[in-house]
Amino acid sequence: MTDAPAPSPVPDAAATPPDAARRRPTWAALASPFGAGFFLTLGGLAAFVLGIAVSNLSTVIIYIAFALFVALGLDPLVRLLMLRRISRPWAITIVFVALALVLVGILLLIVPTVVRQVSQFVTGIPQLVNGFLASDVYAWLTANFGQNVGDLVTQAQKFLSDAGNIAAISGGVLKVGASIATGISGVIIVLVLSLYFLASLPTMKESLVRLTPARTRARVSDMTEQITDSVGGYLMGMVILALCNAVVAFVLLLCLGFPFPALMGVVAFCITLIPLVGSVLFWAIGTTLVLFVNPVAAIVFAAVYLVYMQLEAYVLTPRVMNRTISVPGSLVVIGALVGGTLLGLLGALVAIPVTASILLIIKQVVIPRQDAKV
Repeated sequence: MTDAPAPSPVPDAAATPPDAARRRPTWAALASPFGAGFFLTLGGLAAFVLGIAVSNLSTVIIYIAFALFVALGLDPLVRLLMLRRISRPWAITIVFVALALVLVGILLLIVPTVVRQVSQFVTGIPQLVNGFLASDVYAWLTANFGQNVGDLVTQAQKFLSDAGNIAAISGGVLKVGASIATGISGVIIVLVLSLYFLASLPTMKESLVRLTPARTRARVSDMTEQITDSVGGYLMGMVILALCNAVVAFVLLLCLGFPFPALMGVVAFCITLIPLVGSVLFWAIGTTLVLFVNPVAAIVFAAVYLVYMQLEAYVLTPRVMNRTISVPGSLVVIGALVGGTLLGLLGALVAIPVTASILLIIKQVVIPRQDAKV
């Protein structure tokens, strides 16, 4: 008598692999239309909330980015002082005290000049109006449009003679004051954050390296040092070139007898920090302003500053930038355009060092991997 075949064992739920048991409900939920729609809607809502959060935090993100780049730009000065056997805390203190003195000096230079110019404009309105009334243009307007032109000029004179109305043109006294307060607070926040970033920059680099696998930490550490050095050197180079522009503009306008050469020197420093177009933009602005004072001086300024722009492009910029950063000219233009379109002034400032960092990663990571493939 033969034995009956043993019944096939029933699968035990406890013997099911735990990963498979966890995956089944998820895949079952996604297989149904309701579950798929629920998860897709939940993902869309999460992305929408994240986008709103990033939009609301855009100002904070910009502050952090500016502070980080200020810290990277000041780090070469700190390390230069450390080579003189000065400890890093004292080197940071010296650099920030010098930076604070420079900022205070600029504010003391700009604020009184702007106040004086506004005062001169308000007090000089009657003279400007009288000159217009004595001009041939006013006579032609009166002959063609009657006495209404004179009434309009009188009303405009009364309106512009009131300082409160001048403030109202730019959005009101409260709005102007709020904008000034926001700008000052933003500068203070950036300086404080940059101080913290500069003090903790070695720790930040070490923490970033430790996030990578142990076998690649030496390589990642070397690349991190190269990237931060190139970014810091680029920013220092931009500051040096902007300072050269400011000195040239100040001396040239002082020799030409322009009323406010110091103010224009500060404007030149701020504008020429913009990559690629900064020098050209200040050349156009400076020439236009000098034209209102003296047309001959405007021609001289345009010619001399144009010569300096050529000297800067072919002599100063290669000497300053080639030691810190090496990016092909076409990529410089493309990077600056893309950065300026996406993030405005901040994007234009960071586009070139970011492009250099990407090129460094491609040269030292991507290309060697491709060369190793046979």
